[in-house]
Amino acid sequence: MKRIWYLIAGCLGAVGLIIGGITAFSGSSPRSYVAGHYQRAAARDLGGDAKAYTSTKPPTRVADEISRAWSPAGRFVDGSGVYLRYSNDSIVLKPNGAGTLILVEALRTAYHRYSGVVGGTGWTGRGDGISGRGGGPGSGK
Repeated sequence: MKRIWYLIAGCLGAVGLIIGGITAFSGSSPRSYVAGHYQRAAARDLGGDAKAYTSTKPPTRVADEISRAWSPAGRFVDGSGVYLRYSNDSIVLKPNGAGTLILVEALRTAYHRYSGVVGGTGWTGRGDGISGRGGGPGSGK
């Protein structure tokens, strides 16, 4: 009788591993969220891995939708657009007529592209808006 419970437990464990593996490797990320929810605009790509998408909604609304699905580590807003920072990616939302141009790019290249706008704002910090300087004696100096 104990063997049947071991068999059942083993089968349930295997099913759990399969479901977990599918979830882990299904491409769940802010990048895949944008790709699945907005219109691809390859002609507007900026080169490298900067992929362009469009929406008919205004930038702040699109930023709120993306932020609800994937909470950003940093967010910066000014007249030029909305800048969302994630651990490996950035999503930049710029006005595009009545809608939004959405640019998804690796964080390492996006910062160089947008540093004139987001530099010094904590957008590239640890995710808490702190630049990483300061602290106790000798730290961050």
